[in-house]
Amino acid sequence: MHYRAEGRHEYSVLAFVPSTKPFDLFDPDRSGRMKLYVNRVFITDEADLLPRYLRFVRGLVDSSDLPLNMSREMIQESPILATIKKGVTGRVLSELEKRATADSDAYLKIWETFGAVLKEGLYEDYERRPTLLNLARFKTTASDDGWRSLADYESSIKENQTAIFYATGNDLDRLATSPQLEGFRARGVEVLLLPDQVDSFWVTSGIDYKGKPFKSVTQGAADLGLIPLPEGSSAPTAEASEQVTSFLSFVKTTLDDAVSDVRTSDRLTDSAVCLVASESGMDRELERLLAASGRAPEAAKPVLEINPRHELIIKLAGLGDADADFRADVARLLFDEAQIADGEQPVDPRGFAARLARVITRALP
Repeated sequence: MHYRAEGRHEYSVLAFVPSTKPFDLFDPDRSGRMKLYVNRVFITDEADLLPRYLRFVRGLVDSSDLPLNMSREMIQESPILATIKKGVTGRVLSELEKRATADSDAYLKIWETFGAVLKEGLYEDYERRPTLLNLARFKTTASDDGWRSLADYESSIKENQTAIFYATGNDLDRLATSPQLEGFRARGVEVLLLPDQVDSFWVTSGIDYKGKPFKSVTQGAADLGLIPLPEGSSAPTAEASEQVTSFLSFVKTTLDDAVSDVRTSDRLTDSAVCLVASESGMDRELERLLAASGRAPEAAKPVLEINPRHELIIKLAGLGDADADFRADVARLLFDEAQIADGEQPVDPRGFAARLARVITRALP
């Protein structure tokens, strides 16, 4: 990108996006590397000429309106530089939009290399958020090996779908096989798969796209009952049997120290159990990130959802009140299973191993 701006302030800009990640891309200070010149005399490479989420852009700005003897304080407080920054930022984003439209393959290479950095702007730059949302590309449950824009997602929204659903984590393959996605897949509802750390922050910042909010598939009730199933699919049984309801009550009592609630699930179709956050609680991935950095409050107890139609649950419920110790072991193992499926380790590995050994021993002749 090379252009000259004329008007109230005159300056020339030469900028480009490198083909590979610079080694300092994720330095803690997240500073850019645009160079500032005044009348072709180098001044500094530490001027704040682009927002931090565009720090991957390399180049220079040459202004004829600034003094040659600029101090650090003058650079930080200069209204001329603030105007230049606004103009250059707008032009860079405009060029990225043009590239996304005119040459999607070339733009996808930029996104694959720098998308995680560009998404920081969704959290930091409220003014340009609509532009950044249009630039964003996502892996989804419907994208296969490709990428999807939010405009693509909007075109596939189902009847009665009131939100844009997403799942956050740190591993794309694990996200794609999360049990929490099963009910959404069964109804053909597309889910964004968000594996970057910054994703856990921007999706919880009150953001929306064309009036539809973003909603985590691992938080609160799924409310999938209003979304129709594909033609030819039969709706699952809505009510749990009396035996299953009694078994859920037993599991809730047994796991009272570990979970806030135990309830039937409409988001599970193949798996027996999964963990979700409460409706008013923090998203589980965000809670893990904050805990790892020592900034999280005391971890909230998750909700254990149980699939009342799963063969294992029906058989366990059919045991009735017999063998309370075995049922207690099973209840704990169901919680351990849900933790492992959620990418966590059991809280008590030795207890998990002991319970598993007792259950296996009981099954042997």
